[in-house]
Amino acid sequence: MPEQKHRESAANPIRLAAVVVSFNRIEYLKQAVCAVLDEPVCGLVVVDNGSTDGSREWLAALDEARLIVLTPERNLGGAGGFEIGFREVLERFSPDWLVCFDDDARPAPGALAQFMAQDLQGVDSAAAAVFYPDGSICEMNRPSWNPFWHGRLLLRTILGVTTGRSREGFHIPDGYYRKDADRVAIDSSSFVGCFVSAEAVRRIGLPRGELFIYGDDIIYTLMLSRSGGRHMFLPNIHFVHDCSTFSNNVVAYAPLWKAYYTYRNGLVMYRIAAGPWFALVVPIKVLGWLFAVRHYDDKRRYLKLWWTAVSDALRGRTRRSHDELVKRYS
Repeated sequence: MPEQKHRESAANPIRLAAVVVSFNRIEYLKQAVCAVLDEPVCGLVVVDNGSTDGSREWLAALDEARLIVLTPERNLGGAGGFEIGFREVLERFSPDWLVCFDDDARPAPGALAQFMAQDLQGVDSAAAAVFYPDGSICEMNRPSWNPFWHGRLLLRTILGVTTGRSREGFHIPDGYYRKDADRVAIDSSSFVGCFVSAEAVRRIGLPRGELFIYGDDIIYTLMLSRSGGRHMFLPNIHFVHDCSTFSNNVVAYAPLWKAYYTYRNGLVMYRIAAGPWFALVVPIKVLGWLFAVRHYDDKRRYLKLWWTAVSDALRGRTRRSHDELVKRYS
């Protein structure tokens, strides 16, 4: 991209704005907001998804011209929050780049200024290195390559399935996290510490808010990469994510409605990632979720949700009412 369009020199730095989606985590939110406003950003949009823990009152009391708070009438989920947040930050602040994350994450001190000072010529989006507060790598935010776009990775991933180590086949290894490591092109990443150029957003559109939660970030970055965008991992830009309770090995979802979004959005993601291989992936994933019924006491209700999620995904239905799902599967 032209240097003058994104103002990427040290003498004329880029304009960076942030989007944070929040729900009932006021202590984390305070850290996130303060961390952003301590940096030379041109703006910050916080989307509060109906918090009842004092978050809205705390935000309303802040005297900061760079801060915009959006309070939708209903909980839009993370995906819906990022959709309206992206739109607002672009319209209100006209940034060259935006960065997004959840309220329980925050940039390390100086990380945003360091990003703004980098040479971003030819880069459309980027993922920061995300760590837990204790300094260990945050697994849920480990960027990845799409194995269906890389033959060797696909073979390594398939072989990893037999040993239970399939994630290692396509996620970036620990060595890439060294601060002195070179930046590397990736295919997808989470929305925690995700930087996207305004030009890229205008090209591929806003995040898909109707997905509500789970996988919306991977879907968005995969779409960006598939459109020809260059998505990079930046090991020298650090974020902290205070989500130590996360587990990759979910046995049973509680409340049950969370499984709906995992399954439906998972198939939406695999349709993009697998392309012509999608027909082979579907039975593997669908049968795996079907066999998970053994972990639930109310098997009939689980099977009904499983079928609803799978059929919605295969038919392209992504606008089912969240309130309806909560009512039926809480």
